[in-house]
Amino acid sequence: MAGKSSVFDMIGPVMIGPSSSHTAGVVRIARAAIRVLGETPDHASIVFYNSFARTYEGHGSDRAIIGGLMDFKTDDERIREALDLAKSSGLTYQYKSIGNSSVHHPNTIKLNLKKGEKSVEVVGESLGGGLINIAEVDGFVANFSAQFHTLIIKAQDISGAIAFISSVIAQEKANIATMSVSRKGKNDLACHVIEMDSGIKALTIEYLKSLSWVKELIYIPDIDL
Repeated sequence: MAGKSSVFDMIGPVMIGPSSSHTAGVVRIARAAIRVLGETPDHASIVFYNSFARTYEGHGSDRAIIGGLMDFKTDDERIREALDLAKSSGLTYQYKSIGNSSVHHPNTIKLNLKKGEKSVEVVGESLGGGLINIAEVDGFVANFSAQFHTLIIKAQDISGAIAFISSVIAQEKANIATMSVSRKGKNDLACHVIEMDSGIKALTIEYLKSLSWVKELIYIPDIDL
């Protein structure tokens, strides 16, 4: 007996959902965001901007974002049931839509994630073909793709910090693909975002964390591994 058709039945096993921008990209934004948080959240506040705001329910982005927050990959069939699975797992969430924001990419999502007392804010953009850009982390410009091994280091804005961090990474023979530094003001906290072609050892990560001027370090391996 034929059942009711769904937009999630239109695509084969490579991707669950009708659109790479509205499903695969959304899942990957969420999977990157939970790695910034460091774990699966208890609660998520989700803001869809521009084209996402108008289509997130019809195109399945509502389920895709929740599936990604539970760390389902883009081809995971459980995405179809993500909203029900979130209830059973204790993940609570709320949606908001903002349809006309000239300062945001057409396919933008802002996530405010909480786990106990810990919280992060992540702004992601779905670029098409499953590609994403994590534009902001906690108000700092980030601009990383989650396709590389990524270091996010929040540190005091001191002279020589960039060169020192680069030299430590060089000792690992890890090639830096991209590096950006954002700060909220002179001598204020700076956020270093470094994408590398290969990973670095846990000992090196712990060494960087131990530096007195490093306030927080987040290490995100390629999320598709």
